[in-house]
Amino acid sequence: MASPREIRAFSRDHQVARALRLRLAMKTSLRLLFVLSGALVSGAAALACGASDTSSALSGGGTPGNDNYARSDAGAAPPAWAGDPDPATVGKLVENDWVETATEPTSTFGIDVDTGSYTLARQALRSNTLPQVDSVRVEEFINYFRYAYPGPQDDKPFAIHLDGAPSRFGDGHHLLRVAMQGKVVLPENRKPANLVFLVDVSGSMGAANKLPLVQYTLRRLLEKLGPKDSLALVTYASNERVVLAPTPVTDKAKILQGIDALSAGGSTNGEGGIRKAYDLAEGMKLQQQVDSVNRVILCTDGDFNVGMTGSALIQLVEQEREKGITLSTFGYGTGNYVDSFMEQLANKGNGNYAYMDAEEEVDRIVDKKLVATLQVIAKDTKIQIDLDPAFVQRYRLIGYENRVMKNEDFADDKKDSGELGAGHSVTAFYEIDLTAAAKAGELAATNVATVKLRWKAPDGDVSTEAAFPMPAANVAQTFEAASADFRFAAAVTEFAEILRRSKHSEGARFDDVIGILGSTANGDADRLQLASLAGKAKSLWK
Repeated sequence: MASPREIRAFSRDHQVARALRLRLAMKTSLRLLFVLSGALVSGAAALACGASDTSSALSGGGTPGNDNYARSDAGAAPPAWAGDPDPATVGKLVENDWVETATEPTSTFGIDVDTGSYTLARQALRSNTLPQVDSVRVEEFINYFRYAYPGPQDDKPFAIHLDGAPSRFGDGHHLLRVAMQGKVVLPENRKPANLVFLVDVSGSMGAANKLPLVQYTLRRLLEKLGPKDSLALVTYASNERVVLAPTPVTDKAKILQGIDALSAGGSTNGEGGIRKAYDLAEGMKLQQQVDSVNRVILCTDGDFNVGMTGSALIQLVEQEREKGITLSTFGYGTGNYVDSFMEQLANKGNGNYAYMDAEEEVDRIVDKKLVATLQVIAKDTKIQIDLDPAFVQRYRLIGYENRVMKNEDFADDKKDSGELGAGHSVTAFYEIDLTAAAKAGELAATNVATVKLRWKAPDGDVSTEAAFPMPAANVAQTFEAASADFRFAAAVTEFAEILRRSKHSEGARFDDVIGILGSTANGDADRLQLASLAGKAKSLWK
C-alpha cells in the first residue's frame, strides 16, 4: 500500500502534468488578456470586466512584480483546486509569517479596497465547489463588508480607528485592528466623469453571466451617474466599432439604445478595440474644461490571443497611471479566469478590482461602491505600524501579501500604493503574541504600537504623514468584550484563512466561525449570506 507521502507526491505530479497539457491550449487566450489592458494604457483608465468560458470560476494566478507570489509547482504538493490550473497563470500566494518584534518592530503595507476574491469564492461555493486556495485573499474578504466606522472630524480625508482583543481562534494570540474610514463626497460635489465602455462582443461573451450581465451593469451605472458625466461605447470582436460617440449622460435614450444593441458573435480582436477606446477617452479628456475623471471601462471574458504581456503591460499601465489615467478591473463569468492578474492590473493602475457573479452583486457594487470610487480622496496611501517590543513579542500581518512594502519605501513618494475612494473603508488585522510583562498587566499604561499613515492629495505629488498611538487600553480584555464589528471581522478573517488552508489557522473551526457571524450579523443581508456560505463550505470540506 502506498504511503500518504507517496499518494501526495503522485497527486502533485498528476496535477502538474494535467496543467502542462492545458498550457498550450490556454496560452493564446492569456496573451490577449494581457494585451487588452496593455493597450488600455494608451489614454485613459480601464475598468476591466473580465471573464472566461470554461468550467472553473477560479484560478489564482501568478502576479507579476510581487515576490509574495511563488510558482505553485515549486515545493510542497498543492491543495485540491476547483479545476485544473495552468502553470503559466496560477501562482501560490505565500502568506505572511511571524516576525520577532525585537528583530524587526516595523511593518509597512499599502491599502487595498478590492473585493473580487470574496465574490469569486461565493460563486464557487454556490456551485458546490471550494474556491481555489490561492485565489483567497483575506483582505478582500474583510473589506467586502461594511463597518460602523465614524468618518473624519478634521481636515484629513479619512479617520483612523485602532483597537484589539484576544483572538478566539489562536490560542494565546491577540488581534490588533487598523481601520480607515474615508470621507463622503456628496454627488453634487463629485468631479465629472468621462467614461468609455469597451465591450467584448465576441462569441464567448454570449453566456447569460457575461454580456447580458455587462449590459445590466451599464444600465444600472447609467442610473447612478450625474448630469455632468459623459459616456462612449466601443465594441470589438472580429473588428472594433464605435457604437456610441461621447454622449452626455442626460441623453439616456441614446445611450440605452447603444447598450441594448450589443450582441455576441465572432472571434476576438482586442487590441484594435482598446486603441479605439483610448483614442476616444483622450479626446474627451482634452475637451473637458474642468478637472475630471477619465476612464476606459473594459468589459470582456478575457478570451484574447495577441498582444503585450507581463512586465511590458504592467509598465504601460504604470505610465498611464502617472498621467492621471487609472485602471480598474471588473470580472464576469466562470472559467479559466486569471483572477490574480486582473487584481494586480487594478493595483498597478490605481484602480479597483471586483468580480460580478450575479445581478445582486452588480446592484451592490453600483449602489454602494462604483460611483464613489470614481472620486479618489487619497492616493498612494501607505500604513506603517511600529510595535513596541516591550509589549509585543512577535506579530504577523494577516493578508495584504501583494501590498507588503519595504519599510524604507514608506517615506519614498516615488513608490506607488493604494487609492482610497470617497466613503471607502479599509480594515487590516495583525495577529500578535504579548510579552510576559504585557500578559502580567505591567504595561497597561503604555502604547501597544504607533500607526503612521502617508498619503497624497488626489492631484498631489508630495505626501502628508500623520501618526496615531494605539494605547494598551484600546485592547479589550476578552474577545466577547470587543465590538460586534470587531468580532464579525475576526470571524471573516478566520473563514478566509480556513479556505486558503493557512498554516496559521487552528483547524477548520466552521462551527465557531458560523456562530460568531450569526451573532454579529445584526440583520445585515451580506453578513447573513456569509454565515450561510460558511455552512456550505463546511459541508464541502474534506
